[in-house]
Amino acid sequence: MTPTHPDLDRRSFLKGAGALAAGGALASCATLSASSAGGGAVARKPVLTIAHLTDIHLRPEGKGPDGLRACLRHVHARDPLPDVIFQGGDCIMSALGATEERTRAQFDLWQRILAEECRLPIRHAIGNHDCWGWQRSRAGTTGNEPLYGKRWVLDIHGMDRGYYSFDQAGWHFVVIDSVRERGGEAYQPLLEEDQFAWLANDLAAVPPETPILIFSHVPIIGVGALFFYENIVENYQFRVAGALMHQDMHRLKDLFFQHKNIKVCLSGHVHLLDRTEYNGIVYQCNGSVSGSWWHGTHKETPPGYAIVRLYADGTFDNEYVLYPWDATT
Repeated sequence: MTPTHPDLDRRSFLKGAGALAAGGALASCATLSASSAGGGAVARKPVLTIAHLTDIHLRPEGKGPDGLRACLRHVHARDPLPDVIFQGGDCIMSALGATEERTRAQFDLWQRILAEECRLPIRHAIGNHDCWGWQRSRAGTTGNEPLYGKRWVLDIHGMDRGYYSFDQAGWHFVVIDSVRERGGEAYQPLLEEDQFAWLANDLAAVPPETPILIFSHVPIIGVGALFFYENIVENYQFRVAGALMHQDMHRLKDLFFQHKNIKVCLSGHVHLLDRTEYNGIVYQCNGSVSGSWWHGTHKETPPGYAIVRLYADGTFDNEYVLYPWDATT
């Protein structure tokens, strides 16, 4: 089911969303909150606070650089300051079909703004648009380049591979690499066999009393995929684009069902705010920093980021924050 968000002041949120869609700056921050305990954010101390920034789609042109700076400054002005940033993938506009020169310009800008504006530790997930040259005919790649595919973005983030796990503040965290190359011209959201085997072993090793958060770029399960495109019904059948949600969702669902301590799966990719609960796990898609790719609101979801508060008892709060940003200047 997709529960409602009890903390939402609808008039304030829509007013803020309308201002962003029209290109106006917000005088104050609007939020959308939800809790795994069935209520809104409560006055208790989290063991870890995460700022979840996803789908930044940075490029040198347009308002993206100013928007990212505004977002990072908003995160760093919070009191209390978040403990960590989870960067959810698609940090640059796109390397899929870009030349080497164009990809370098995007990644150089990304690194420069982070160096200037970010002092928090960052955990990264890999997005489809972070992978260089998978659209070979457009990028002019062969697949043999040293930085081809994920290698470039992994080097940028200081990572050996796109999936990993770690323990912090009494929680176990699993970062999934959502995307794989398909046919030299596209990608698909599907785990390679070695990653799936690693994931199964990793989850099996976690004590059952330890809560687990899973972090990916592409939603594993979500309603947002139904709303990304307008016309999805053909011959009385729903047709959801295979790039919008994990194609191995059934396999992952079956694996997750064996581990009742999985509490929440965070994602981005579709630029929509979507909370879906299935088999006791919350699948939280947290919109995007770039909104409609730096042109205001994407459908009903304005540009924003999430504050995720984790608690010692395995519950959490997720608050979607609209940061002040003016698209008209």
